[in-house]
Amino acid sequence: MKKLLILAAVIAMAGSASGQDAMKVTIMVKPDALAWKDNPAIPKGGQVTILVGDPTKTGDVIVQRVKLPANYQVPPHTHPYAETVTVISGSVGLGMGEKFEKKGELAKAGAFYAQPANHAHYVWTGNEEAIIQVQFTGPGGIDYVNPADDPRKK
Repeated sequence: MKKLLILAAVIAMAGSASGQDAMKVTIMVKPDALAWKDNPAIPKGGQVTILVGDPTKTGDVIVQRVKLPANYQVPPHTHPYAETVTVISGSVGLGMGEKFEKKGELAKAGAFYAQPANHAHYVWTGNEEAIIQVQFTGPGGIDYVNPADDPRKK
């Protein structure tokens, strides 16, 4: 676990120079001050709050939290960026591939996950809400393997 935390710290510090330039002030965010918003890019019920950065800007280091309701699913998709994910609360299933299959054990709070850009994956929750923290270098984006799964097109 200690090695994973060190790896996460190294990855977090490895942002581009322009991403580092975006962090010119100290930021402290308390959990009760988070402003959760619906996220139209994921199925209804999922919410996001941005802690650092602007997902529309190229090179910005983005740290966001995503709130996933109980019994929730995000269909197979990819992102144009490499990402790191930490489970903050609850438990989350993190599957790989272009076909959704609920298999394997749910990752509990404290679990860390890293994946390269354009890697197909999917997410689900069990009987409790979960919050994950996602870090990447902008711009953000999500592409569903099956375009019919994209909630922005419904």
